[in-house]
Amino acid sequence: MATQNSRSAARLMLAPAVILLLGWMLVPLTMTLWFSFRKYLPLRGGDLGWVGFDNYIRFVSSISFWPSIQTTLIIVGGVLTITVVFGVLLALLLDQPMWGQGIVRVLVIAPFFVMPTVSALVWKNIFMDPVNGLFAHLWKLFGATPIEWLSQASIQSIIIIVSWQWLPFATLILLTAVQSLDRDQLEASEMDGAKPLQRFAYIILPHLARAMTIVVLIQTIFLLSIFAEIFVTTGGAFGTKTLTYLIFQRVLESQNIGLGSAGGIYAVILANIVAVFLMRIVGKNLDA
Repeated sequence: MATQNSRSAARLMLAPAVILLLGWMLVPLTMTLWFSFRKYLPLRGGDLGWVGFDNYIRFVSSISFWPSIQTTLIIVGGVLTITVVFGVLLALLLDQPMWGQGIVRVLVIAPFFVMPTVSALVWKNIFMDPVNGLFAHLWKLFGATPIEWLSQASIQSIIIIVSWQWLPFATLILLTAVQSLDRDQLEASEMDGAKPLQRFAYIILPHLARAMTIVVLIQTIFLLSIFAEIFVTTGGAFGTKTLTYLIFQRVLESQNIGLGSAGGIYAVILANIVAVFLMRIVGKNLDA
């Protein structure tokens, strides 16, 4: 009886937070769904009535829709590849005893706390500027013509900028997993004659599988809504217009709330499809 009472009390105390969280999520989603079926032009007549699925048809029929989906997935895939690969390497490096290990770890993790707009401006003006940027000076030092990163390699530039922001997060999660590795198992494999690459492939990498999956899942959820870096650097030009940026253009630049809301619902659908796919992978790794 005491256990049942304690469970009821716990549910009662959690109820306000759950209700607030549901309201926080459901109210904006409901409003977005409502506006997606209406023609709402705040500066050109306001609410002009119900239009059914016309906004959805117009949005998906736009010549920018499928390229924006493709660009979004390319950026997400590129960032995930870089952060996972280099995150594993950095985690293994930071796990080794070295002088000033604590300071090095803080410096590696620090970029994660920089605002996206600030990091994008730093990369745009200090590193990638084709005239005065650091990369331009390095290219000139070797006698090569500097690359105009944000126009000639726009998507690659966005991937580099975003990867720099998210690499510390992946490193931190993977470093925690590396530190939980059974050292006796590594020592036993070394005594049995296993080479470093064999120990990495058959012991370390399988142990990191769950952590890598969690990194991929969490980062993907946030990367699907990437916006600030593109807004600050390319403004959606040179093939960098993602689905989120396309929605921004429809809502703020075109002042079409209904059309932008339909795009928001498409973004929710895309996020859920990716989330379900990743959750399947997570479930398999966690059950292993």
